Amino acid sequence: MSVAEPRRIVLFRHAKADWPQVTDHERPLADRGRMDAAEAGRRLADTGVPFDLALCSTAVRTRETWKLAVQEFPQRPKTVYEERIYEASPGELIAVLNETPDDVRNLLMIGHNPGIQGLAEVLAGSAEDDARERMARRGFPAAAFAVLSFTGAWKSLEPGVATLRDYWAPAE
Repeated sequence: MSVAEPRRIVLFRHAKADWPQVTDHERPLADRGRMDAAEAGRRLADTGVPFDLALCSTAVRTRETWKLAVQEFPQRPKTVYEERIYEASPGELIAVLNETPDDVRNLLMIGHNPGIQGLAEVLAGSAEDDARERMARRGFPAAAFAVLSFTGAWKSLEPGVATLRDYWAPAE
């Protein structure tokens, strides 16, 4: 693939988690989270973006979110569980994305706030329609996702180079 072709990045926050007596990393999804994860999966499938790679935090709630969401996809992308996504800052998440092989065109990252929301805000130098306003109004609640695009090599991904194409969050 040419680096001149647009690439898509979907930044997907895990669905609503429960608060049992476990470490933060081991928190599972709540019942509401399981429903929202499946709905987010349907919405992601409806975008028509054929994902080549999914990068998922190793936390239980992100793995469960991904397992439920991907069931809605027509084709399952390669999935890599990446420890560095857990509790990562936007800059640390960009560093992970910069390592993506250039044959990957469309990538999905399943992670946590505030990193995922911060990354969407930092990457989006421009936005289509009212996507930025909707994201600013709603924030980045559990199971929300942002669809961004940029042109160039993954190693050139940096703040402001992407366009926010879409944003979705479950109804509350």
